[in-house]
Amino acid sequence: MLTGNREFNEIYEKYKNLVLKVAYIYSGNNYDAAEDITQDTFLKLYTGFKDFKREKIPAWLYTVTKNSALNYRKKHRRLVSMDDEESGLENILSAESTEDSYIEREHMTETEELNNRILSGLMEKNPRWHDAVLLAYYMDIPQERAAEIMGVRIGVLHSILHRAKVWIRKTYGTEYEEMRRK
Repeated sequence: MLTGNREFNEIYEKYKNLVLKVAYIYSGNNYDAAEDITQDTFLKLYTGFKDFKREKIPAWLYTVTKNSALNYRKKHRRLVSMDDEESGLENILSAESTEDSYIEREHMTETEELNNRILSGLMEKNPRWHDAVLLAYYMDIPQERAAEIMGVRIGVLHSILHRAKVWIRKTYGTEYEEMRRK
């Protein structure tokens, strides 16, 4: 048992993995930071639990986690460590074909950069679109649950996702198609 409060324990069990996932993504894929952010988020929830409206808790958890992770990321700019550089060098040296390995790495880098530009563009264009795409597609959360987290009906979520996809195709479609041809 986590606490003496059965209702809090149920909420914790239901949302702990989601909160950890959100913290991990928004903190720049830093698992240690994500664990700390998750713990802090649930501590905040626990300390004010009696004052929360139960139907608002999923949206509150998502928002607090996201903001905490973004604040963490601002404070701690991620640097590439020497270990990462050395392991990358070992992978290159052990590859059967250095040229194939290089091409594959370049393609993965281009794909990741495009994904990051799309997510950044979504955030600038419409933060709700960004959150919906992130939850439903990037994090693979079922759309019913994503709608609950965002505090909207499922039909509204579908509308948000549709508008976001239309904007993504219009803004990044040509670039995406060119990258696929390579």
